[in-house]
Parts: sequence; structure tokens; C-alpha cells
Amino acid sequence: MDSATETKSLNFLEQIIEEDLQKPEYNNTILTRFPPEPNGYLHIGHAKSICLNFGLAAKYHGKTNLRFDDTNPSREEDEYVESIKEDIKWLGFHWDHECYASDYFDQLYEWAEKLIIDGKAYVDDQSAETISEQRCNPTVAGIESPFRNRSVQENLDLFRRMKAGEFKEGEKVLRAKIDMTSPNMHMRDPIMYRIMHISHNRTGNKWCIYPMYDWAHGQSDYLEQITHSICTLEFEVHRPLYEWFLDQVYSEGTIRTKQREFARLNLSYTVMSKRKLLELVNEKYVDGWDDPRMPTISGFRRRGYTPESIRQFQEKIGVAKRDNVIEIELLEYLIREDLNKKAPRVMAVIDPVKLVIDNYPEDKTEMFSVENNPEDPEAGHREVPFTRELYIERDDFMEEPPSKFFRLGPDREVRLKSAYIVKCVSYEKDDDGNISVIHCVYDPETRSGAPMSNKKVKGTLHWVSTKHAVDAEARIYDRLFSDPDPAGHKDVDYRRFINPNSITIMPNCKLEPSLLKAQMGIGYQFQRIGYFCLDKYSTPDKMIFNKTVGLKDTWAKQR
Repeated sequence: MDSATETKSLNFLEQIIEEDLQKPEYNNTILTRFPPEPNGYLHIGHAKSICLNFGLAAKYHGKTNLRFDDTNPSREEDEYVESIKEDIKWLGFHWDHECYASDYFDQLYEWAEKLIIDGKAYVDDQSAETISEQRCNPTVAGIESPFRNRSVQENLDLFRRMKAGEFKEGEKVLRAKIDMTSPNMHMRDPIMYRIMHISHNRTGNKWCIYPMYDWAHGQSDYLEQITHSICTLEFEVHRPLYEWFLDQVYSEGTIRTKQREFARLNLSYTVMSKRKLLELVNEKYVDGWDDPRMPTISGFRRRGYTPESIRQFQEKIGVAKRDNVIEIELLEYLIREDLNKKAPRVMAVIDPVKLVIDNYPEDKTEMFSVENNPEDPEAGHREVPFTRELYIERDDFMEEPPSKFFRLGPDREVRLKSAYIVKCVSYEKDDDGNISVIHCVYDPETRSGAPMSNKKVKGTLHWVSTKHAVDAEARIYDRLFSDPDPAGHKDVDYRRFINPNSITIMPNCKLEPSLLKAQMGIGYQFQRIGYFCLDKYSTPDKMIFNKTVGLKDTWAKQR
């Protein structure tokens, strides 16, 4: 491959890194970081940032830090810290150092005092609302605070008294003194510290002033000597402020962190705002952050998605400079492909009706050998019991089937998968008029694998022996929202588009007995239905399976 072709195949972040690695100050290595705020569970958009930061470091033989941006104790919890660590490990990544912005509170405070001494920061007594109003808009110069020109001595005294807890929340803030006429609103004297009389889960009551994101983030990058701070696109307008703050603390001979931005992941039929996801949890639209309908990493995990499918998804969508919406069908296509290669095939009937083979011996049980996965020759076989009375899917029988219905009906023949061909001779109904029992006869010469088994019929049905069936509950999930962009409608609450039929519970599912040994984290193909996984709330007395995705590949066909 020539150099031009090789450069063309790199994404823009890889091109930046490869150019930087030629510079002596990088010492031929990079250090990235993933810096979540522990105020919620990670979602699929965070997975993109995780894969990108860890992936770039791995490609260039570097390392990645995990740093928690724990600067707002009013919204942060240890539960979120632990869930974030679990999600990253599940995705298959390992961090070099586990860091916290709170590790740097003393240094950040010392640097803040330096800015005050240098005349580049001041204490403002105005409310946050007044400060916001005085910033005006990008085309109108902002209004300077009446406290902007306080003396260094007064600012130092007030800032130290803020730290000592002498003032109430909202009574004072520390602001950087930059440029109230800048067209970039982030440069109009941004707030660096606010007062919060809240105990921090790591620093306790040591602090009652906490740094704002823009002040803490870049300086934390610098203290860790992160080479490349890879952020999502909304932080592009923050970059001048990021650089300005670095100018105030940078020392010769150290790595000056470079911030670069990429387009965030937006997924159709969902919302990606932590605030909105928290609302869904608190308002009981879902049963927690890891509800299988949620776009959280833990939600996808509980639904049966694999880390390989999530990483492949991130690779497929690539790295862009402009935001766009990715169709969820692509993700469904990728999990379907992954599970097709590895998932055991099993017999499961989610809406059962009884089928009786009238001419089959009542006390007889046969064992049929069934392939575990035809896509994997090394997956082997298992034995499945077959008896006179079976369960089949209710939808696999019709009293008056149309011509192209190739399943069971009066006087129609079908093959029972891996077993015999049967013919319907009659059926019974219950008092409500529903089919309750289907009566068939079988031809013993049509056993699968026998010389006469090549008799042709158009339909093949899966089944479960009633005598050996394992009771279970199946949960069938649809999209949580009925609109592809629920948050994108002006003046319309996204909750209006919540799908009332996003979950269907099938309480009378019947499983083949091998599923008594089903394991968490393993995907199973319920033949002719879809891929399922054991739910975390499943017990030996009440097995629960979540549907991951159906067998139909609509996304690939559309393309």
C-alpha cells in the first residue's frame, strides 16, 4: 500500500495522531482518557467514545485512563461509578489508571488562586441568572459585571472565605476574566467555581466549593499528561476556553494536551440524553437503567447483545466530523450476525397449543439428535425427547388456512423438526371458541434420517414434549419509542412518543429440558422465533427469557 492510499484509509483522528507521533515531545506514544460523569449509566453513545479512546490508544501502543468527572456531588453516586467500570470491562477494555477529578481539587484550587493573583479571575456576587443575562448573545457584546474590577486582595480574601464556607450557595462564584465581547459565549467570563454545601462521596466535607467542568476537565487532562483529549462535537465551541485555561498553567517540557472532537452517536427510535433517561427511570416508564428497552450499555447487555456486536457497530459507523442519526436496524443486523455464529439452537414454544399424535404409543419416548448450531460444526449435538403429546405454536395452526399458509391445518401435513411428518385429522375448542387440542396422525416411515424421510412437505414446525416441557416466561421487546426521532420535535415532549406496546409478556412459554441449564450471558436461538437470553431476575422456579432480536433481517434486505 502506498503512503497516499494508507493516509486516505485513516480517519481524521488517526491522521492527527500519526502526525503528532512524529514529534519528539510525544516520545512515540499516546495517552487517551475516557472521562464520564458518574451521574447515570452509560449509553450506546458512550460506547462509541469508549471504543474510540481505548481503540486509538491500543492501535498506537498507548494507554487509556478512566477518569471520573466527579465535580458535582449533588448528582453523583457510587452506584454509577461501579456500573461504568462494569460496562467498560464488559466491552472488553482495560484502563491504565483509575482517576478522579476530585484527586486534583487541591491543585485546581491553587491554580485558581494564581489566576486571581495574575488578575485573570474575580469573585462575582451576582446570581447565575443575572450572569447569564449579562452574557447577551453572540452578536451583542456582553455586559461586564460590576464586580469585575475588584482588587486582587479582595478577590483572594473572598475566594478563601468561599472555601472556608462563609457564604451560602449561589451567593458568590469565581469567574475567569477573559473577554465579554467574544463571539464565543464560553469566553465571556465563564464561571470556574460555585458554592455547594454538599458532602462529596470521596472528599467528604473538605470542600464546599466545586470546580465547573470547563475548569476541571482540561486541567485534569494536563495533570495526567493526556496527549489527545477526544471529545464529542458539542465540545468544539469549548475548545478556545480549554486552550485559554491551559495557557495559564502550562509549563515548558510537558505535554500540552490536544483536544479534538468527533460526531456523537445518535440512534434512531431512542433518546440519548442522560436527563431524559433518568426521567424514564424515575417516572417508571422502564424498570431501571438496565431495562432491556433502554439504550444503556447495561440495557443492551441484559437484552442479550454481545460486546462483539457493540464494538462491530462502532467500527461500522466510523468516525465522522458531523452529527448524524444511525439506524437501529444496523445494530440489530450486527447482533443477529454475531448470534447466528455462536448461539445454540433450541426448541421453545412461546404461545403453546397442545398437539396429540393419536396413533403414537402413549408411553413411548424417543430421543432425537439435534444439531446445537449448524453454523458451527464443532458445536455438537444434543438429545431432545419426543412423545405422543407435544406443544406447538398457536400461530402454526389455522382452521381455514389460505393457499400460501404452509403450516398446519385440517387435512394438511407438516414435518415436526428432526422428527416425523404428521397430518391433522381433527381439532377441539374450549368454551371460548379457542383451539385447545389438535389431533394428528404420524407416518413412522418419515422419521428424520430414515430412508423414507425424504418425503416432501412444505412446512416444518418446532415443538416441545408436554411431558418434558420446562415452564418459562418470555418477554418480547419492541422499540421504546414509536417515532424515529422522539426528541427532535419542537415543542413536543419526547414522552408523547413512548410505545405502549414496547413489551409483551408471554407467561406460558414451554421450553425443551436442556434449557434448565441455560446460563446468563449466553444467547439462544429459539428456532423459528428469534434470539433470547436468560434474564437476571430468572430463578430455577421461574425462568425468564428476554428476546434480543428476531430472525428476520430487514436491514440487510433494504440495502
